[in-house]
Amino acid sequence: MTITTRTTCSTFWQRFCVRVGGGLGLFTFYLRRTLLPVNRQIPAETLNLTRQGLLDESQIALPYMVLVIGSCLIATFGLLANSAAVIIGAMLIAPLMLPIRGAAFGILDANKSLMRKSLTALAVGTLLAVAISSGLGRLTGIASYGSEVMARSQPNLLDLGVAVTAGGLAGFAAVEPKLSSSVAGVAIAVALMPPICVVGLWLAQAEWNFALGALLLYCTNLFGITLACMVAFVVMGYAPWQRAQRPIGITLLFTALLVLPLGASTIQLLRQNQLEASLKTALLDRTLTFQRLSLVDMTVNWVETPPQVYLTVRAAEPVSPKQVQLLEEFVDQAMGRPFELHFFVSQLDHVTRDGSSLEEVWQGGDLPQRQGWQGN
Repeated sequence: MTITTRTTCSTFWQRFCVRVGGGLGLFTFYLRRTLLPVNRQIPAETLNLTRQGLLDESQIALPYMVLVIGSCLIATFGLLANSAAVIIGAMLIAPLMLPIRGAAFGILDANKSLMRKSLTALAVGTLLAVAISSGLGRLTGIASYGSEVMARSQPNLLDLGVAVTAGGLAGFAAVEPKLSSSVAGVAIAVALMPPICVVGLWLAQAEWNFALGALLLYCTNLFGITLACMVAFVVMGYAPWQRAQRPIGITLLFTALLVLPLGASTIQLLRQNQLEASLKTALLDRTLTFQRLSLVDMTVNWVETPPQVYLTVRAAEPVSPKQVQLLEEFVDQAMGRPFELHFFVSQLDHVTRDGSSLEEVWQGGDLPQRQGWQGN
């Protein structure tokens, strides 16, 4: 006995092509017919094995709990140590990926048991990871976190693209044995556990804005994976298109809602990069600063009017108010809006036995880097 899943979207795509018109519309139509298995026959045994395999992966059992706890501990310790290598180790385990795939298939298959068990396992794993990471954050008492934590506190549209792409691969890997070896790479790309651990770490310090940013990244990965997995299951013929349209549409709607905060974050990131490039150019211009300055760190408060820019620089001489005014005028002209600059100057003296000065050292380029300095 076989189960045949037929898609009747050809008429829709033909109308779409007529509206779009031209060779691009026809190309899209034939590409759709080529990629989508219109009459793909899925044996009932294969479908049942897939359903049972996803059900086994999505249950709250001892192996799943061990993987969640182990992955959370590794990810949290890696984040606290600011070690990318350790964090990658937690990504490879990726226990939360399993119930997400099960939930995606259960929704398409209208399998209430699979949906309930998958969503329960996902909720338990998520809450457990937040609790463990928050507890470790309080226990260690680290005052400030490193770049690995900060990088997961400000998601943007690029993260959504990664989540959708990796989710599609995860869905294909669930039903295509030839792709099972790629699951590790997919887990690294989408990284579910580190963001939820970052949520716990920020909650431990009562930093609600950063915690919301990390939670946004987690939700981005969650909905991106779910949506892409559902599409992959339909394309592979494991669910009929007629039944999949509504759940895919609802998931797409929730995913689209994330575009608003992610888009705002992306715009802010682009403005930050543009501002930093303008400031670096200005700091190296002797006609503005009358000396060479080396930028160590920069933070921007975009909430204030005008935005407040806090600069930590290294310099051989103090920075005067006149220099700050000239730099502000340069940045205002380059960015097309006013900014207020605040300088924190670290003054350095360079002394050698032959009497060379710091100015002589800087003639060949930027200030020499030493172990422990944090230059850009």
